[in-house]
Amino acid sequence: MSDHDTAYKPMTLFILVRALPAWLALSRDDRRTIARTAAPTDGTVVRQFDCEAFSALCSDIWMLTGSSTGVLNSAMERLRDTPLFAHPYFEFVAILPAIEDGFRAFEGLEDET
Repeated sequence: MSDHDTAYKPMTLFILVRALPAWLALSRDDRRTIARTAAPTDGTVVRQFDCEAFSALCSDIWMLTGSSTGVLNSAMERLRDTPLFAHPYFEFVAILPAIEDGFRAFEGLEDET
């Protein structure tokens, strides 16, 4: 692994999703049961932000943070195979990859050259 690779923090995906009518028609207990099937088991950290009360663009923003691009790729492949998307209960609006404070890591690498 090069200095370039280790200078950057873990990769984060901001996933904007929209709940579909099929999801909203389920009981809250059924929603919790289905959501558990999508929980990552690979160390990916997931945070969920509710925004349907404030936005017509999406109903939720999910923030997935993983130790590498490969870990997040696997998490996304597994997520797509869950009932959340295979049924479908949700649709993707946007997937925004980001590196927290990436500019600082870049500046640190530039200072070394």
